[in-house]
Amino acid sequence: MTAPQSSGAASRFGSASGADKAGPDSGDVQDWLADFVSETMRTETLEQIVTRLDDAIVARIPELTDRDMRRDLAASTRAHARIVLSGLASDAFGFVLPEEAHTFARSVARRGFELRLLLRVYHVGMAAVLDYMTEVVEQRQAPHEIERVVLLRLFERATTWINTSVELLTDTYMQEREGVLRAALNRRAETVRALLAGDDVDIEQASVRLGYRLSKQHLAFVLWTDEPTGADTEATGLLDRVAAKLATALGSGHVLTVPSGASGMWAWAGLDDGVRAAELAAPADLQRLASVQVDAPVRVAFGVPAAGIAGFRRSHREAVAARQVAERGPARGRRVTVYRQVEIAYLVGADDLAMSGLIERELGALAGRDAAAARLRETLHAYLRSHRSPEATAKLLGVHKNTVRYRIQRIEEVLGYPIEERGLPLEVALACVAVYGADALP
Repeated sequence: MTAPQSSGAASRFGSASGADKAGPDSGDVQDWLADFVSETMRTETLEQIVTRLDDAIVARIPELTDRDMRRDLAASTRAHARIVLSGLASDAFGFVLPEEAHTFARSVARRGFELRLLLRVYHVGMAAVLDYMTEVVEQRQAPHEIERVVLLRLFERATTWINTSVELLTDTYMQEREGVLRAALNRRAETVRALLAGDDVDIEQASVRLGYRLSKQHLAFVLWTDEPTGADTEATGLLDRVAAKLATALGSGHVLTVPSGASGMWAWAGLDDGVRAAELAAPADLQRLASVQVDAPVRVAFGVPAAGIAGFRRSHREAVAARQVAERGPARGRRVTVYRQVEIAYLVGADDLAMSGLIERELGALAGRDAAAARLRETLHAYLRSHRSPEATAKLLGVHKNTVRYRIQRIEEVLGYPIEERGLPLEVALACVAVYGADALP
């Protein structure tokens, strides 16, 4: 496409002597611009310009080749061109952003493109406009002074156009993007809420709505922060990143997240087979794997892998229960809590008075808050978990096996009966103290 030309342009402005005095407000410049605007505003010419500019933009930004995006881009370019052209010959330039430009910005947001794509459209568009106008001036053979003034005015107007457009359309984009995200989050949250409540939900439709397959194995986990991270969006973004990192470490390419509050999140990692689910059911292995991925101020609690919608619910309930235990424990507790490691403490701790009675009754003098009592409790707990093996207990504690034998003898003296007589209730009581800390002691 060539630029529109006027048959009288060369003769009217052919005299360099008349043009030497041309300034921004000279009659020659105003006449030149008026002719150019009149010819360019013709429908056929305007459409050619719109196509040329849009082709230049799409060539640099291929995401806009989609038919719908291209149509919205054309409507925006056309509306921009009419407004800029209508004010080009005027000394005062009152730029008003056309509604079509806002529509295009909303389309960019709804399609999930980043803001930088929208900004790039305008910067590429400005370059294309300047190229076009330079070509127009050259083809019309305008005298040098008129060419200089016209291009200077165009550059000034284009700069105002770009700055105003970018500023206003950034707000439009962000408002639309926020609305789109909020609507998507609301749909996701409503679907998850229905699943957890046990409502009659079509599994295939729910899977499509969530973008997460519900027929597979699920490992639920909850994430939260104990320290302020700034704005709510910052906390949500941080937890989302940690959830994605954890899912990758777990061997899952599918993770579903739902904000549960300003500083909390529910998550599910989809597992493709039962073998991997069985591997992650081992609490010690899961603890080690996840601990590498979680740093302050984030904390995570895991459920147990399970299949289908029932497993989706159960694993989540367990993760929530594990978080309750973690938050009741010592302030400097572990960043990762696995339900199977704290299940007994959770079940017993559901009744505070009953738990306190169990600890006081079973541990007796071992329930003291002094260092000696704490050391004996640690030894007894390790001994019971090591199947009453002094050698295994010594290895676990990093002491000599004779030290273990001595402490076990001392423990039985303090208790007043052999450990074997009350092995199970002793282990339960010790598990509660290990999880809840000194606050669980009488």
